[in-house]
Amino acid sequence: MTSQALPISTTETTSSTTTTPTLTTLRTFLTRLFSSLRTTLSHRRPWLELVDRTAFSRPLSLSDATTRVRKNFSYFKINYLTILAIVLAFSLLSHPFSLLTLLSLVAAWLGLYTFRPSDQPLVVLGRTMSNREVLGILVLVTVIVVFLTSVGSLIITAVLVGVGIVCVHGAFRDPEDLFMDDQDTAGSTGLFSFIGGPSAGSNVIPLV
Repeated sequence: MTSQALPISTTETTSSTTTTPTLTTLRTFLTRLFSSLRTTLSHRRPWLELVDRTAFSRPLSLSDATTRVRKNFSYFKINYLTILAIVLAFSLLSHPFSLLTLLSLVAAWLGLYTFRPSDQPLVVLGRTMSNREVLGILVLVTVIVVFLTSVGSLIITAVLVGVGIVCVHGAFRDPEDLFMDDQDTAGSTGLFSFIGGPSAGSNVIPLV
């Protein structure tokens, strides 16, 4: 009696094979991102030094204020960027619709371009989209969302408020007691240290 081999479906295997590298890449990306953020934040200056009342004085002139802002930004760079991030986060949390719209936009970039394997083309209405077409559509949608909705004005307003806070603090904070070192250089490069060159296996930027 001749036995016949039962057909084995490869759909589940193929789906699992495709999904696993994507999830692994995403997990690695997030791990490197949070590690980079922790490294960067570890280079921030003490917050008590930032708000030391004895170090505040009125600038003598506009040029003096500009010099103070430049020196203070060089010294308190990580603290200032943290303040900007807090102001932006507070603004977005105060407007749930804008926050949801922005998160949806980020999810579209991650899912449709950054973490989509290059061997898995995007098919829309039976038509296979090239990477260039997907990128163009995402850029167009991003421009529409950022500049033609409340999201763009909210982000711009939050950034201007944050920059205003930083400029006022930098102008009135006397930097004469500050001692510059190479710490700010390490902090500035650590934030984006997880970004490398293009990968052949997918659109995602490899994690070095």
